[in-house]
Amino acid sequence: MSALLSVHTRGLLEAGCDEAGRGCLAGPVVAAAVILPPRIRLPGLDDSKKLDAATREALRPRIEEHALAWAVAMCTPEEIDSLNILRASFVAMHRAIAQLQLAPAHLLIDGNRFIPYPGIRHTCLVRGDGRYRAIAAASILAKTHRDKLMQELACVHPDYGWAHNKGYPTDDHREALRRLGPTPHHRRSFRLKEEAPTLF
Repeated sequence: MSALLSVHTRGLLEAGCDEAGRGCLAGPVVAAAVILPPRIRLPGLDDSKKLDAATREALRPRIEEHALAWAVAMCTPEEIDSLNILRASFVAMHRAIAQLQLAPAHLLIDGNRFIPYPGIRHTCLVRGDGRYRAIAAASILAKTHRDKLMQELACVHPDYGWAHNKGYPTDDHREALRRLGPTPHHRRSFRLKEEAPTLF
């Protein structure tokens, strides 16, 4: 397990924030905000990208049980197309923060940019999900909640492989799009031909 830090600024109630699904062709972008007790120990906690699905799923209920507060929110594909994916990610984070049952005094944001949340200071941290426990916890909640949603959508649209690719631009997903066209859950502003999806 990485040696994650519990506190960025002593004396402040801090919420870690992260998102999942920015690089997908389909589905929402999902964000989470998590406030953890300062001395909590959650063995195995780490950046969600470093963990396998079983470990993430095992950590999810433990995070939700032991967090002082947590919330998950999203932006739909239609909102992503209207706002652009970066802004939609920030909007989803704002929605998650607004749902917290405790008001944090400081936000720890994974990444290098953020739209300030009214009345709460923030710090952007590149690769923060591998450095701070609250951001790692948020990354796991965002990822597991989104994966569950994509598995449910896969039952309705089984031809796109969402049960395993979760909406990311894999070869089978791209091929299904070429053959069948987009579903209402696809992001129309993302290019199909690019190696990674980019906005027009």
